[in-house]
Amino acid sequence: MKLKNILIVVEDIEHSRRFYHDLFGLETVADFDGNMILTEGLVLQERKIWETLIGRPSVRGDGDAELYFEENNLDDFLDKLEAYPEPVRYLNPLMEHHWGQRVIRIYDPNGHVIEVGEAMDFVVKRFYEAGMSLEAIAQKTQFPVEQVAGICGCE
Repeated sequence: MKLKNILIVVEDIEHSRRFYHDLFGLETVADFDGNMILTEGLVLQERKIWETLIGRPSVRGDGDAELYFEENNLDDFLDKLEAYPEPVRYLNPLMEHHWGQRVIRIYDPNGHVIEVGEAMDFVVKRFYEAGMSLEAIAQKTQFPVEQVAGICGCE
């Protein structure tokens, strides 16, 4: 079995398409009039279609799920968010987890949570380039020392 897509229910499919294109670079693969497949396996479906399919009104989650994207240049992404022509709601501003990964969480136009974080191999390399030992990086990131060494090219 293989996970093929993630479908999210949206109020205005064109508004959501533009949001995911402009901020995340997702392109339209197929548009089926109320169902839109974007690159990276994200599917947008208008609420009225979803409710017809399930036979009842839909209820949005309460932050119980999120879409996760990786971006190693978070400062540029923050600039992109600030320049976006519509206000972007933040769940939490840029923060650093105790394992060293920097992340930000925002809401899409329909209230879906999106997390954007650095790839962990990027975090490991950032620590290595800052002069941390392989052992210190392993302790901080919770990765095995051998994996840290492989990421840093120190095998």
